[in-house]
Amino acid sequence: MRLVFAGTPEAAVPSLDALLASDHEVAAVITRPDAPTGRGRRTAPSPVAQRAAAAGLETLTPRRLPEVLDRLRAIAPDCCPVVAYGALVPPDALVVPAHGWVNLHFSLLPAWRGAAPVQHALLHGDEVTGATVFTLDEGLDTGAVLAMMTEAVRPRDTSGDLLGRLAATGAGLLVATLDALERGDLEPRPQPAEGVSHAPKLTTADAEVRWDRPAFHVDRQVRACTPAPGAWTTWLGERMVLGPVQPAGPADLGPGVLRVGRREVLVGCGDGHAVRLTQVRPAGRKTMDADAWARGARDVDGASLGR
Repeated sequence: MRLVFAGTPEAAVPSLDALLASDHEVAAVITRPDAPTGRGRRTAPSPVAQRAAAAGLETLTPRRLPEVLDRLRAIAPDCCPVVAYGALVPPDALVVPAHGWVNLHFSLLPAWRGAAPVQHALLHGDEVTGATVFTLDEGLDTGAVLAMMTEAVRPRDTSGDLLGRLAATGAGLLVATLDALERGDLEPRPQPAEGVSHAPKLTTADAEVRWDRPAFHVDRQVRACTPAPGAWTTWLGERMVLGPVQPAGPADLGPGVLRVGRREVLVGCGDGHAVRLTQVRPAGRKTMDADAWARGARDVDGASLGR
């Protein structure tokens, strides 16, 4: 089939690579416009735009899809596969390809509809998640299901770890779905009305650790927010970014109170348990091991994190 691929972040690149290696023709790519990135906030093309440029593909970067609707009609794709594009597809665009727009979403729909399904799966302690390929309609991740695969959530997964695995295996699922769609072998299935949950984007405010919560919640929150938006707390009134923590069992420490050992730094949580810090990034400094930070900072033992 002749395809126009829509995607933006790094998680969409494995799918583009898989489509380029398939028997389908990728005629063009649609991605979000250049945007500030990294700590320096320099403007740069999206990961998908960079991969498309390396492959010599025509790349469309509209602020809104109606801006390129005429070009999309001229390309005349048979299907438009989508992976984390980052914007809604308007009705006028949905009807352009004969086989519609086919979306790879990183959850088992109807669970975790929205922008951050992997982060919410971790935050809520899901033991199994997966990926779903479905047909786009005018709703938010509400279209008919074409294919699905499951993935076990590992005990120490961060959202980056889990998304990386789903992006790799989901790419194969997307290609196989397009193959079956071309053969006419698929029977779309409406999503069930039960089990719907929503996964809005996690904000910086969502990533602030509340030490009065149970240790298992702190662990899930930090892993869900790693690498983005980045879990954080405060130290001496300034923000400090946290790497993944490790549950450390019962401890006689109040919420947020630090205990410095020979090779570990513990923080008390609201359920009488503690977590072990692994890495921290204090304000204005680079990421470092937590024990190195504790040795270099003053009066850490017995002090408190958080507001």
